[in-house]
Amino acid sequence: MPMKTPDEYLERLKQMKPNIYIGGERVGRDDPRLRPGINVICKTFEQAQNPKYDGLMTATSHLTGEKINRFTHVNQSPEDLLKKQQMIRIYCRMTGGCIQRCMGCDAINALSVVTYELDQEYGTDYYDRFLKFLRYFQENDLVAACAQTDVKGNRVLRPHQQADPDLYVRIVEKRSDGIVVKGAKNHITVAAYADELIVVPTRAMTEKDADWAVSFAIPADTEGVKLITRATSPRPRKKFKAPYCEYGIGDSFVIFDDVFVPWDRVFMCGEWRYAGRLAALFALYHRHSYCGCKPAFTDVLLGAAVLVSDYNGILDRPHVRRRLVDMACTAELVYAAGVASAMYSEKAGSGTCIPNMVYANIGRRHAGLHIYEEYDIVAELAGGLPATLPFEEEFINPETAKYLEKYIMRRADVPAENVHRCFRLISDMICSAYAGVFQVAGVHGGGSPIMEEIAVSQSYDFEEKKKIAEYLAGTRKEFPG
Repeated sequence: MPMKTPDEYLERLKQMKPNIYIGGERVGRDDPRLRPGINVICKTFEQAQNPKYDGLMTATSHLTGEKINRFTHVNQSPEDLLKKQQMIRIYCRMTGGCIQRCMGCDAINALSVVTYELDQEYGTDYYDRFLKFLRYFQENDLVAACAQTDVKGNRVLRPHQQADPDLYVRIVEKRSDGIVVKGAKNHITVAAYADELIVVPTRAMTEKDADWAVSFAIPADTEGVKLITRATSPRPRKKFKAPYCEYGIGDSFVIFDDVFVPWDRVFMCGEWRYAGRLAALFALYHRHSYCGCKPAFTDVLLGAAVLVSDYNGILDRPHVRRRLVDMACTAELVYAAGVASAMYSEKAGSGTCIPNMVYANIGRRHAGLHIYEEYDIVAELAGGLPATLPFEEEFINPETAKYLEKYIMRRADVPAENVHRCFRLISDMICSAYAGVFQVAGVHGGGSPIMEEIAVSQSYDFEEKKKIAEYLAGTRKEFPG
Protein backbone atom coordinates (compact mmCIF):
# COMPACT_ATOMS: atom_id res chain seq x y z
CA MET A 1 0.00 0.00 0.00
CA PRO A 2 1.63 3.30 -1.12
CA MET A 3 0.49 5.51 1.78
CA LYS A 4 2.21 5.03 5.10
CA THR A 5 1.32 6.00 8.66
CA PRO A 6 3.35 8.15 11.07
CA ASP A 7 4.32 5.01 12.99
CA GLU A 8 5.68 3.36 9.84
CA TYR A 9 7.73 6.48 9.10
CA LEU A 10 9.08 6.50 12.68
CA GLU A 11 9.98 2.82 12.40
CA ARG A 12 11.99 3.55 9.25
CA LEU A 13 13.92 6.28 11.04
CA LYS A 14 14.65 3.88 13.91
CA GLN A 15 16.28 1.44 11.48
CA MET A 16 18.67 4.03 9.99
CA LYS A 17 22.34 4.21 10.99
CA PRO A 18 23.31 7.10 13.31
CA ASN A 19 25.20 9.63 11.15
CA ILE A 20 23.87 12.88 12.65
CA TYR A 21 25.99 15.28 14.68
CA ILE A 22 24.34 17.65 17.18
CA GLY A 23 25.96 19.44 20.10
CA GLY A 24 29.31 17.75 19.69
CA GLU A 25 28.07 14.16 19.57
CA ARG A 26 26.94 11.62 17.01
CA VAL A 27 23.29 10.72 17.52
CA GLY A 28 20.54 8.62 16.05
CA ARG A 29 17.22 9.76 14.70
CA ASP A 30 15.64 9.08 18.09
CA ASP A 31 17.47 12.04 19.60
CA PRO A 32 14.85 14.21 21.37
CA ARG A 33 16.22 17.38 19.76
CA LEU A 34 15.06 16.06 16.40
CA ARG A 35 11.58 15.12 17.60
CA PRO A 36 9.91 18.53 16.99
CA GLY A 37 10.99 18.41 13.33
CA ILE A 38 9.95 14.78 13.05
CA ASN A 39 6.53 15.75 14.44
CA VAL A 40 6.11 18.10 11.48
CA ILE A 41 6.73 15.28 9.01
CA CYS A 42 4.44 12.94 10.94
CA LYS A 43 1.66 15.43 10.28
CA THR A 44 2.03 14.82 6.53
CA PHE A 45 1.40 11.10 7.03
CA GLU A 46 -1.40 11.59 9.55
CA GLN A 47 -3.48 14.04 7.52
CA ALA A 48 -3.08 12.08 4.29
CA GLN A 49 -5.17 9.41 6.07
CA ASN A 50 -7.85 11.96 7.00
CA PRO A 51 -10.97 11.58 4.78
CA LYS A 52 -11.52 15.34 5.07
CA TYR A 53 -8.42 15.94 2.94
CA ASP A 54 -8.79 13.10 0.46
CA GLY A 55 -7.82 14.39 -2.97
CA LEU A 56 -5.94 17.33 -1.48
CA MET A 57 -3.28 15.71 0.71
CA THR A 58 -3.43 12.73 -1.66
CA ALA A 59 -3.12 12.32 -5.42
CA THR A 60 -3.34 9.60 -8.05
CA SER A 61 0.00 8.33 -9.33
CA HIS A 62 0.42 8.77 -13.07
CA LEU A 63 2.68 5.71 -12.96
CA THR A 64 0.47 3.20 -11.15
CA GLY A 65 -2.98 4.76 -10.84
CA GLU A 66 -2.82 4.22 -7.08
CA LYS A 67 -3.64 6.75 -4.39
CA ILE A 68 -0.41 8.29 -3.08
CA ASN A 69 0.68 11.03 -0.73
CA ARG A 70 0.71 14.28 -2.72
CA PHE A 71 4.24 14.97 -1.51
CA THR A 72 5.39 12.02 -3.68
CA HIS A 73 3.42 13.17 -6.74
CA VAL A 74 4.72 14.58 -10.02
CA ASN A 75 2.35 17.35 -11.10
CA GLN A 76 0.45 16.53 -14.28
CA SER A 77 -1.84 19.58 -14.55
CA PRO A 78 -2.46 23.13 -13.33
CA GLU A 79 -4.96 21.63 -10.88
CA ASP A 80 -2.18 19.50 -9.38
CA LEU A 81 -0.04 22.60 -8.85
CA LEU A 82 -2.96 24.44 -7.25
CA LYS A 83 -3.69 21.54 -4.91
CA LYS A 84 -0.04 21.31 -3.91
CA GLN A 85 -0.04 25.02 -3.06
CA GLN A 86 -3.31 24.75 -1.12
CA MET A 87 -2.09 21.64 0.71
CA ILE A 88 1.10 23.37 1.82
CA ARG A 89 -0.79 26.40 3.11
CA ILE A 90 -3.05 24.18 5.23
CA TYR A 91 -0.17 22.09 6.60
CA CYS A 92 1.87 25.16 7.52
CA ARG A 93 -1.12 26.62 9.36
CA MET A 94 -1.44 23.35 11.31
CA THR A 95 2.20 23.34 12.42
CA GLY A 96 2.82 27.08 12.62
CA GLY A 97 5.87 26.90 10.37
CA CYS A 98 7.68 25.17 7.51
CA ILE A 99 6.18 21.82 6.48
CA GLN A 100 9.61 20.77 5.11
CA ARG A 101 8.47 17.82 3.00
CA CYS A 102 7.97 20.01 -0.08
CA MET A 103 11.76 19.85 -0.63
CA GLY A 104 11.65 16.30 -1.93
CA CYS A 105 8.43 16.90 -3.85
CA ASP A 106 9.94 19.86 -5.71
CA ALA A 107 13.09 17.87 -6.46
CA ILE A 108 11.29 14.93 -8.06
CA ASN A 109 9.26 17.32 -10.21
CA ALA A 110 12.37 19.08 -11.47
CA LEU A 111 14.10 15.76 -12.18
CA SER A 112 11.08 14.44 -14.04
CA VAL A 113 11.55 17.25 -16.55
CA VAL A 114 15.33 17.40 -16.88
CA THR A 115 16.10 13.66 -16.99
CA TYR A 116 13.70 13.38 -19.93
CA GLU A 117 15.37 16.32 -21.68
CA LEU A 118 18.83 14.84 -21.09
CA ASP A 119 17.78 11.59 -22.71
CA GLN A 120 16.36 13.44 -25.73
CA GLU A 121 19.66 15.23 -26.33
CA TYR A 122 22.25 12.67 -25.29
CA GLY A 123 20.51 9.31 -25.73
CA THR A 124 21.08 8.49 -22.05
CA ASP A 125 18.75 6.47 -19.83
CA TYR A 126 18.41 8.94 -16.95
CA TYR A 127 14.64 9.22 -17.32
CA ASP A 128 14.17 5.45 -17.00
CA ARG A 129 16.37 5.51 -13.90
CA PHE A 130 14.34 8.36 -12.50
CA LEU A 131 11.00 6.61 -13.14
CA LYS A 132 12.30 3.51 -11.36
CA PHE A 133 13.30 5.66 -8.41
CA LEU A 134 9.99 7.54 -8.49
CA ARG A 135 8.01 4.31 -8.38
CA TYR A 136 10.04 3.21 -5.33
CA PHE A 137 9.61 6.68 -3.79
CA GLN A 138 5.82 6.58 -4.19
CA GLU A 139 5.34 2.95 -3.19
CA ASN A 140 7.18 3.54 0.08
CA ASP A 141 5.78 7.05 0.71
CA LEU A 142 9.30 8.36 1.27
CA VAL A 143 10.51 11.67 2.68
CA ALA A 144 13.35 13.36 0.82
CA ALA A 145 15.58 16.33 1.43
CA CYS A 146 16.75 18.20 -1.64
CA ALA A 147 20.44 18.97 -1.24
CA GLN A 148 21.02 21.83 -3.66
CA THR A 149 22.98 24.65 -2.03
CA ASP A 150 26.73 24.09 -2.22
CA VAL A 151 28.96 25.84 0.28
CA LYS A 152 30.46 27.73 -2.73
CA GLY A 153 33.66 29.11 -1.19
CA ASN A 154 34.68 32.31 -2.99
CA ARG A 155 31.40 33.50 -4.47
CA VAL A 156 32.99 35.14 -7.53
CA LEU A 157 34.72 31.93 -8.63
CA ARG A 158 33.22 29.02 -10.53
CA PRO A 159 33.53 25.47 -9.17
CA HIS A 160 36.65 24.62 -11.17
CA GLN A 161 38.33 27.88 -10.06
CA GLN A 162 38.03 27.29 -6.31
CA ALA A 163 41.19 26.73 -4.25
CA ASP A 164 39.47 23.66 -2.78
CA PRO A 165 37.59 21.64 -5.44
CA ASP A 166 35.29 20.16 -2.80
CA LEU A 167 33.49 23.47 -2.15
CA TYR A 168 30.96 22.28 -4.72
CA VAL A 169 29.85 18.63 -4.68
CA ARG A 170 31.76 16.84 -7.44
CA ILE A 171 32.40 13.51 -9.08
CA VAL A 172 35.79 12.23 -7.98
CA GLU A 173 35.59 8.81 -9.62
CA LYS A 174 33.53 6.99 -12.24
CA ARG A 175 33.40 3.22 -11.85
CA SER A 176 31.69 0.39 -13.69
CA ASP A 177 29.07 0.17 -10.94
CA GLY A 178 28.59 3.85 -10.14
CA ILE A 179 30.28 7.10 -9.15
CA VAL A 180 32.03 8.45 -6.07
CA VAL A 181 31.22 11.98 -4.95
CA LYS A 182 32.77 14.41 -2.50
CA GLY A 183 31.84 17.82 -1.10
CA ALA A 184 29.15 19.41 1.03
CA LYS A 185 25.72 20.98 0.78
CA ASN A 186 24.47 23.54 3.31
CA HIS A 187 21.14 24.79 4.72
CA ILE A 188 19.55 21.42 3.94
CA THR A 189 16.20 21.29 5.69
CA VAL A 190 14.81 17.92 6.86
CA ALA A 191 18.01 16.01 5.96
CA ALA A 192 18.40 14.60 9.49
CA TYR A 193 15.01 12.89 9.42
CA ALA A 194 14.55 12.19 5.71
CA ASP A 195 14.67 8.78 4.10
CA GLU A 196 16.51 10.01 1.03
CA LEU A 197 18.83 12.81 -0.07
CA ILE A 198 18.21 14.08 -3.60
CA VAL A 199 21.21 16.06 -4.85
CA VAL A 200 20.88 18.63 -7.64
CA PRO A 201 23.28 21.33 -8.92
CA THR A 202 23.18 24.78 -7.42
CA ARG A 203 24.06 26.83 -10.53
CA ALA A 204 24.80 26.91 -14.23
CA MET A 205 28.11 25.30 -15.18
CA THR A 206 30.72 25.63 -17.91
CA GLU A 207 32.49 22.80 -19.71
CA LYS A 208 35.35 23.09 -17.20
CA ASP A 209 32.80 22.50 -14.41
CA ALA A 210 31.58 19.17 -15.82
CA ASP A 211 32.72 17.19 -12.77
CA TRP A 212 30.44 19.35 -10.64
CA ALA A 213 27.38 18.82 -12.87
CA VAL A 214 25.93 15.90 -10.94
CA SER A 215 22.57 14.77 -9.61
CA PHE A 216 21.68 11.64 -7.69
CA ALA A 217 19.58 10.16 -4.88
CA ILE A 218 20.83 8.09 -1.96
CA PRO A 219 19.52 6.96 1.44
CA ALA A 220 20.29 9.60 4.05
CA ASP A 221 22.38 7.17 6.12
CA THR A 222 24.62 6.04 3.24
CA GLU A 223 28.22 5.31 4.20
CA GLY A 224 30.28 8.51 4.02
CA VAL A 225 27.30 10.83 4.52
CA LYS A 226 27.53 12.97 7.64
CA LEU A 227 24.71 15.28 8.73
CA ILE A 228 25.97 18.13 10.91
CA THR A 229 22.69 19.45 12.17
CA ARG A 230 21.19 22.45 13.93
CA ALA A 231 17.79 21.58 15.37
CA THR A 232 15.52 24.40 16.52
CA SER A 233 12.09 24.49 18.12
CA PRO A 234 10.05 26.78 20.36
CA ARG A 235 10.96 26.80 24.03
CA PRO A 236 9.54 23.71 25.78
CA ARG A 237 6.54 24.17 28.05
CA LYS A 238 6.16 22.62 31.50
CA LYS A 239 2.49 23.31 32.16
CA PHE A 240 1.01 25.66 29.56
CA LYS A 241 1.45 23.27 26.66
CA ALA A 242 0.30 24.28 23.17
CA PRO A 243 0.36 22.77 19.65
CA TYR A 244 2.82 25.41 18.40
CA CYS A 245 5.49 24.07 20.77
CA GLU A 246 5.26 20.52 19.44
CA TYR A 247 6.93 21.37 16.14
CA GLY A 248 10.38 22.44 15.01
CA ILE A 249 12.91 22.26 12.20
CA GLY A 250 16.33 20.83 11.51
CA ASP A 251 18.86 22.05 8.94
CA SER A 252 22.13 20.35 8.12
CA PHE A 253 25.53 20.65 6.57
CA VAL A 254 25.41 17.48 4.46
CA ILE A 255 28.93 16.12 4.05
CA PHE A 256 29.70 13.68 1.23
CA ASP A 257 33.00 12.07 2.21
CA ASP A 258 33.82 9.89 -0.82
CA VAL A 259 30.26 8.58 -1.10
CA PHE A 260 29.48 5.81 -3.57
CA VAL A 261 26.33 6.20 -5.70
CA PRO A 262 25.20 3.26 -7.90
CA TRP A 263 24.44 4.13 -11.53
CA ASP A 264 20.71 3.48 -11.17
CA ARG A 265 20.58 6.36 -8.67
CA VAL A 266 22.56 8.82 -10.87
CA PHE A 267 20.43 11.33 -12.82
CA MET A 268 23.12 13.65 -14.22
CA CYS A 269 26.81 12.93 -14.63
CA GLY A 270 28.83 15.65 -16.32
CA GLU A 271 26.16 17.04 -18.69
CA TRP A 272 27.11 20.59 -17.71
CA ARG A 273 24.74 22.32 -20.17
CA TYR A 274 21.78 21.07 -18.14
CA ALA A 275 23.13 21.89 -14.67
CA GLY A 276 21.64 25.37 -14.75
CA ARG A 277 18.37 24.03 -16.12
CA LEU A 278 17.99 21.56 -13.22
CA ALA A 279 19.09 24.14 -10.64
CA ALA A 280 16.60 26.70 -11.92
CA LEU A 281 13.73 24.21 -12.20
CA PHE A 282 14.09 22.99 -8.63
CA ALA A 283 14.18 26.62 -7.50
CA LEU A 284 11.08 27.36 -9.58
CA TYR A 285 9.07 24.48 -8.11
CA HIS A 286 10.24 25.41 -4.63
CA ARG A 287 9.31 29.06 -5.08
CA HIS A 288 5.88 27.96 -6.22
CA SER A 289 5.62 25.90 -3.03
CA TYR A 290 6.71 28.99 -1.14
CA CYS A 291 3.60 30.73 -2.50
CA GLY A 292 1.70 28.30 -0.27
CA CYS A 293 3.88 28.20 2.84
CA LYS A 294 4.66 31.90 3.15
CA PRO A 295 0.99 32.97 3.08
CA ALA A 296 0.38 30.35 5.78
CA PHE A 297 3.13 31.74 7.95
CA THR A 298 1.66 35.21 7.49
CA ASP A 299 -1.71 33.72 8.46
CA VAL A 300 -0.13 32.53 11.72
CA LEU A 301 1.51 35.89 12.48
CA LEU A 302 -1.64 37.74 11.47
CA GLY A 303 -3.75 35.54 13.72
CA ALA A 304 -1.47 36.35 16.65
CA ALA A 305 -1.66 40.07 15.81
CA VAL A 306 -5.47 39.94 15.72
CA LEU A 307 -5.62 37.99 18.97
CA VAL A 308 -3.37 40.30 20.95
CA SER A 309 -5.15 43.37 19.54
CA ASP A 310 -8.47 41.89 20.61
CA TYR A 311 -7.22 41.13 24.13
CA ASN A 312 -5.74 44.64 24.36
CA GLY A 313 -9.11 46.12 23.37
CA ILE A 314 -7.75 47.91 20.30
CA LEU A 315 -8.92 45.63 17.49
CA ASP A 316 -11.42 48.15 16.11
CA ARG A 317 -8.99 51.09 16.03
CA PRO A 318 -8.34 52.35 12.47
CA HIS A 319 -4.53 52.32 12.75
CA VAL A 320 -4.67 48.71 13.94
CA ARG A 321 -6.96 47.64 11.10
CA ARG A 322 -4.58 49.24 8.58
CA ARG A 323 -1.66 47.23 9.91
CA LEU A 324 -3.67 44.02 9.82
CA VAL A 325 -4.74 44.77 6.25
CA ASP A 326 -1.07 45.22 5.32
CA MET A 327 -0.37 41.67 6.47
CA ALA A 328 -3.45 40.26 4.76
CA CYS A 329 -2.43 41.91 1.48
CA THR A 330 1.05 40.38 1.67
CA ALA A 331 -0.34 36.89 2.29
CA GLU A 332 -2.96 36.99 -0.43
CA LEU A 333 -0.78 38.66 -3.08
CA VAL A 334 1.87 35.97 -2.61
CA TYR A 335 -0.79 33.26 -2.73
CA ALA A 336 -2.38 34.83 -5.82
CA ALA A 337 1.00 34.84 -7.56
CA GLY A 338 1.23 31.11 -6.89
CA VAL A 339 -2.28 30.57 -8.26
CA ALA A 340 -1.37 32.51 -11.40
CA SER A 341 1.85 30.50 -11.71
CA ALA A 342 -0.17 27.29 -11.64
CA MET A 343 -2.83 28.51 -14.05
CA TYR A 344 -0.22 29.72 -16.56
CA SER A 345 1.92 26.59 -16.21
CA GLU A 346 3.20 24.66 -19.21
CA LYS A 347 3.64 20.97 -20.00
CA ALA A 348 7.19 19.66 -20.37
CA GLY A 349 8.11 16.91 -22.81
CA SER A 350 7.82 14.38 -20.00
CA GLY A 351 4.22 15.47 -19.34
CA THR A 352 5.14 17.23 -16.08
CA CYS A 353 3.49 20.58 -15.45
CA ILE A 354 6.00 23.44 -14.90
CA PRO A 355 4.85 26.53 -12.96
CA ASN A 356 5.05 29.89 -14.68
CA MET A 357 8.50 31.32 -14.01
CA VAL A 358 7.53 34.99 -13.68
CA TYR A 359 4.58 34.63 -11.31
CA ALA A 360 6.31 32.13 -8.96
CA ASN A 361 9.40 34.32 -8.67
CA ILE A 362 7.42 37.51 -8.18
CA GLY A 363 5.41 35.84 -5.42
CA ARG A 364 8.52 34.58 -3.63
CA ARG A 365 10.26 37.96 -3.98
CA HIS A 366 7.28 39.83 -2.56
CA ALA A 367 7.26 37.49 0.45
CA GLY A 368 10.97 37.91 1.11
CA LEU A 369 10.83 41.69 0.93
CA HIS A 370 8.02 41.93 3.49
CA ILE A 371 9.05 39.36 6.11
CA TYR A 372 10.55 41.80 8.62
CA GLU A 373 7.65 44.21 8.12
CA GLU A 374 5.29 41.46 9.30
CA TYR A 375 7.32 40.85 12.45
CA ASP A 376 7.40 44.60 13.00
CA ILE A 377 3.59 44.77 12.89
CA VAL A 378 3.20 41.96 15.44
CA ALA A 379 5.78 43.60 17.72
CA GLU A 380 4.05 46.98 17.36
CA LEU A 381 0.62 45.60 18.29
CA ALA A 382 1.83 43.30 21.06
CA GLY A 383 4.12 45.83 22.73
CA GLY A 384 7.21 44.89 24.71
CA LEU A 385 5.79 42.10 26.86
CA PRO A 386 6.76 39.24 24.49
CA ALA A 387 10.40 40.23 25.12
CA THR A 388 10.11 40.64 28.91
CA LEU A 389 7.55 37.97 29.76
CA PRO A 390 8.54 36.18 32.99
CA PHE A 391 9.52 32.53 32.75
CA GLU A 392 6.77 29.95 32.69
CA GLU A 393 7.79 28.76 36.15
CA GLU A 394 6.67 32.10 37.62
CA PHE A 395 3.17 31.46 36.26
CA ILE A 396 3.25 28.04 37.96
CA ASN A 397 4.73 29.06 41.34
CA PRO A 398 1.75 29.96 43.62
CA GLU A 399 3.79 32.69 45.30
CA THR A 400 4.25 34.65 42.06
CA ALA A 401 1.41 33.33 39.89
CA LYS A 402 -1.25 35.26 41.81
CA TYR A 403 0.50 38.54 41.02
CA LEU A 404 1.08 37.72 37.37
CA GLU A 405 -2.53 36.62 36.90
CA LYS A 406 -3.66 39.93 38.42
CA TYR A 407 -1.36 42.23 36.50
CA ILE A 408 -1.26 40.54 33.08
CA MET A 409 -4.98 41.18 32.65
CA ARG A 410 -6.19 43.10 29.60
CA ARG A 411 -9.91 43.09 28.82
CA ALA A 412 -11.90 42.15 31.93
CA ASP A 413 -13.81 39.40 30.10
CA VAL A 414 -10.64 37.56 28.95
CA PRO A 415 -9.18 35.12 31.52
CA ALA A 416 -5.63 35.81 32.68
CA GLU A 417 -4.47 32.41 31.46
CA ASN A 418 -5.65 33.21 27.93
CA VAL A 419 -3.72 36.47 27.97
CA HIS A 420 -0.64 34.68 29.28
CA ARG A 421 -0.89 32.00 26.59
CA CYS A 422 -1.29 34.65 23.89
CA PHE A 423 1.84 36.52 24.93
CA ARG A 424 3.85 33.32 25.37
CA LEU A 425 2.88 32.28 21.85
CA ILE A 426 3.96 35.66 20.48
CA SER A 427 7.17 35.53 22.51
CA ASP A 428 8.00 32.20 20.86
CA MET A 429 7.04 33.59 17.46
CA ILE A 430 9.07 36.80 17.50
CA CYS A 431 11.51 36.73 20.48
CA SER A 432 13.12 33.29 20.48
CA ALA A 433 15.92 31.46 18.71
CA TYR A 434 13.20 29.71 16.72
CA ALA A 435 11.83 33.09 15.66
CA GLY A 436 15.27 34.21 14.55
CA VAL A 437 15.65 31.17 12.32
CA PHE A 438 12.31 31.82 10.63
CA GLN A 439 13.03 35.50 10.11
CA VAL A 440 16.23 34.76 8.22
CA ALA A 441 14.59 31.81 6.45
CA GLY A 442 11.83 34.18 5.37
CA VAL A 443 14.43 36.15 3.44
CA HIS A 444 16.65 33.36 2.14
CA GLY A 445 14.55 30.17 2.06
CA GLY A 446 13.87 29.14 -1.53
CA GLY A 447 16.21 31.87 -2.76
CA SER A 448 16.85 35.42 -1.61
CA PRO A 449 14.91 38.27 -3.28
CA ILE A 450 17.93 39.04 -5.46
CA MET A 451 17.68 35.55 -6.96
CA GLU A 452 14.05 36.10 -7.85
CA GLU A 453 15.01 39.46 -9.38
CA ILE A 454 17.58 37.72 -11.55
CA ALA A 455 15.04 35.08 -12.63
CA VAL A 456 12.44 37.71 -13.52
CA SER A 457 15.02 39.85 -15.29
CA GLN A 458 16.03 36.90 -17.45
CA SER A 459 12.53 35.64 -18.26
CA TYR A 460 10.27 38.71 -18.31
CA ASP A 461 9.34 40.15 -21.72
CA PHE A 462 10.54 43.73 -21.33
CA GLU A 463 10.74 44.11 -25.11
CA GLU A 464 7.00 43.60 -25.43
CA LYS A 465 6.39 46.48 -23.02
CA LYS A 466 8.67 48.70 -25.07
CA LYS A 467 6.67 47.86 -28.19
CA ILE A 468 3.45 48.89 -26.42
CA ALA A 469 5.01 52.27 -25.65
CA GLU A 470 6.18 52.61 -29.25
CA TYR A 471 2.66 51.90 -30.49
CA LEU A 472 1.11 54.45 -28.13
CA ALA A 473 3.79 57.01 -29.08
CA GLY A 474 3.06 56.51 -32.77
CA THR A 475 6.47 55.09 -33.69
CA ARG A 476 5.09 51.56 -34.25
CA LYS A 477 2.16 51.04 -36.59
CA GLU A 478 0.70 47.80 -35.28
CA PHE A 479 -0.32 46.98 -31.72
CA PRO A 480 1.98 44.19 -30.42
CA GLY A 481 -0.65 41.73 -29.31
